[in-house]
Amino acid sequence: MPQAQQEALARQYGVDLDQIQGGAAQTRPEVNQQISVVEPLEKGAGQNEEDQGASNPSKEEQAFSKKNYGLKPFGYELFEGKPSTFAPVTEIPVPANYTLGPGDELKVQLWGNENRQLSLTVSRDGTIEMPERGPVNVAGMSFQQAREEISRLVAEQYIGVKAAVSLGELRSMRVFVLGEARTPGSFSVSSLSTITNLLYVSGGIRYTGSLRNIQLKRNGKVVSTLDLYDLLLKGDTSGDARLQPGDAVFIPAVGPRVGIDGEVYRPALYEINGATTLEKLVNLAGGLTSQAYPQITRIERTNQDFLRIIAEADLTSTEGKGAKVKAGDRISVASIADVTGQYVEITGAATREGKFAWLPGMRVSSIIRNLDADLLPIADTNFAALVRTNPESHKISVLSLELKAAIANPGGAEDLMLQEKDQLLLFADEGRSELTQGTGRKANEVYQSYSRDTLFNPVVKRLKAQATPSAPQQTMIISGPVRYPGEYPLPATGKVKDALVMAGGLKDSALMLDAELARRNLNNDGVEHTQLRTVNLVDAMNDQTDLQLQSRDRLMVRSIPLFGATRTIKLAGEVVYPGEYTFSDGETLVDVLKRAGGLTSNAFPRGSVFTRKKLRELEAQRLAEAEKRLQGDLLGVQLEGDNLGGQTAQRVEQVQGLLGDVQNSRPVGRMVIDLASVLEDSSYQSIRLQDGDTLHVPIIPQAVSVFGEVQFPTSHLHTAGLTVDDYLERSGGPTRQADESRVYVVKADGSVMLPEKSAWFGGRSQLLQPGDTVIMPIDVDRLNQLELWTNVSQIVYQMALGAAAVGNL
Repeated sequence: MPQAQQEALARQYGVDLDQIQGGAAQTRPEVNQQISVVEPLEKGAGQNEEDQGASNPSKEEQAFSKKNYGLKPFGYELFEGKPSTFAPVTEIPVPANYTLGPGDELKVQLWGNENRQLSLTVSRDGTIEMPERGPVNVAGMSFQQAREEISRLVAEQYIGVKAAVSLGELRSMRVFVLGEARTPGSFSVSSLSTITNLLYVSGGIRYTGSLRNIQLKRNGKVVSTLDLYDLLLKGDTSGDARLQPGDAVFIPAVGPRVGIDGEVYRPALYEINGATTLEKLVNLAGGLTSQAYPQITRIERTNQDFLRIIAEADLTSTEGKGAKVKAGDRISVASIADVTGQYVEITGAATREGKFAWLPGMRVSSIIRNLDADLLPIADTNFAALVRTNPESHKISVLSLELKAAIANPGGAEDLMLQEKDQLLLFADEGRSELTQGTGRKANEVYQSYSRDTLFNPVVKRLKAQATPSAPQQTMIISGPVRYPGEYPLPATGKVKDALVMAGGLKDSALMLDAELARRNLNNDGVEHTQLRTVNLVDAMNDQTDLQLQSRDRLMVRSIPLFGATRTIKLAGEVVYPGEYTFSDGETLVDVLKRAGGLTSNAFPRGSVFTRKKLRELEAQRLAEAEKRLQGDLLGVQLEGDNLGGQTAQRVEQVQGLLGDVQNSRPVGRMVIDLASVLEDSSYQSIRLQDGDTLHVPIIPQAVSVFGEVQFPTSHLHTAGLTVDDYLERSGGPTRQADESRVYVVKADGSVMLPEKSAWFGGRSQLLQPGDTVIMPIDVDRLNQLELWTNVSQIVYQMALGAAAVGNL
């Protein structure tokens, strides 16, 4: 029943036609539906390791590449794939001479006085059932004959009706793929299938299978052979025979293989069929490239003693072309050398590096025409170097030029004439490195790639290598305040000016009075000694000196003494005009204080804090060393266990606390001075200033501080007549860990007084003044780790000094 009538009946009776036809639709796809019979050969998400090992060609490629110097077998990727279904292949054009047989379907479209669509299947007896006509025998007819016969019968049976005949579903047949197929087995294919169709459906041929001797067997006999090289290389399909039911396509093992690489278009492993010459093998590989050097063709092969030997053949000669190749040979076609003449080369910070054609009369401006278009933004436009090769001796020399002047004035003195094989070096300017952010690389990396050190390094090495006793190495060393100090090629002009330009020029800190030139000479005894000469840089830069640089000269440019050195001291606190003052060499603290207006009426000079940058650095170093020793001693206490009377954990905790205090402390760099004596006593030692000094003059204090192992560390209002013990008592007295015999006092000026060695300890409280600090240290004798706690006490002593200084700021 036509589809339209089926849909009308389904709507009339309320039946879902899709549900009825669902099973059939699943088992028999639509005619226009595309069926993917073969998928690309790759690892699938659900493929297990065993399947991957059997069907994944990457393992075979790796194995063949390893054995054959990276060469892959030729032609196997043509049919490479994995079957995705066992449905017969029907997407094959039907030729007019196709022979009909049982199972084929003919579709007949009638039009004219009667419009009908007929679907006629060839039965097993070779007939089709024509409506109102009866069976018609079509078996053995070609499709063209059957079409003509049906058209004739329709014209006789129906008046005014014409017929259009086409083929529908074709009969399928069972055939076999055996041997070195990627997926051997039995397959259902269309009756139109050929050998290549079957190879495609079966997933292709394994690397161990032959491409040149594929056999079609019928009833146990070989009826046809297929050489796929004819198909791949010539497009010849004459050997692609049509299959019949029960046929078997057998793929034997691969035959002898020969590898070829180098300057051919298709480097690969090729299967040779019988005797093959070197010329035929090159033709199989697509022929020689334009870069091939056929006169040197290397042949590696295994001799009778199973040793690999090397032979050569000339492909330009008849003998070389006819040379026989053998299984296992590896042929390598050499390439011609790089351009060896008629060129100039640009290297460095150019937009287009490489070799360019050279013509007589060319100048630098002939290849660098525009600084913006031809150079990178980072390029140094003030200097370029020209490396020239002597055509006779093949030795190099270096010429310097001012690139900007050469481009601005073509044909001028700076626009040097180029010779064959000249190499123009274009350098990067470190000061322009920020302009390279748009290049996709870091500015420093771009600069390093084109720096003088990078580009000149191979030139300097070559100059050293070509040196002889009669021709010393043409290099020199430039040091001092130049932009790029280092080792450079000796300028061909021998001028100091050109050498300095090569090093980037002089910095503003360079002393223009003179420079020192050290030169190594041989005396009469053949012993080398150093000779020093003075070079006037002003005359050298103006070309007013006849000094010529020589091999291995060392030019040292002197720096202006104390160039750019700004030395300052910071005055803070009770100073009339506090601030940061600049001082000259030899100036003292008194001189700067006079410039600052002196001290105010509320100043407390005895408690002033004078700090120095170098002392801070020294204290930081000492604290770091003490911390390292303390950590080592702490580890020893932890490893010793309970040897401290079962109080190891408590002692470790205490030391860890002290260690934390040391780590958190900051060096002060205080130097103890008596500021009052500095200002009033002319016999007192002068304080010569250094860069980074600071002076803080506090206001007159009223307190005495108590720190260390007391119950309540704090500060107390100064009261005349109170002793050290009185202030300790006001802070709650010592703790159990205090060492009362080692109490000391940090005076307001930073000096330390030991009570047991002073006369005031007996009750002379007048020695305690406002701003003094009493320190109660920890008792280190209570523990048997004497060395450990001695270190701790020293560190705490330093911390107490720092705390006292900070407290007075």
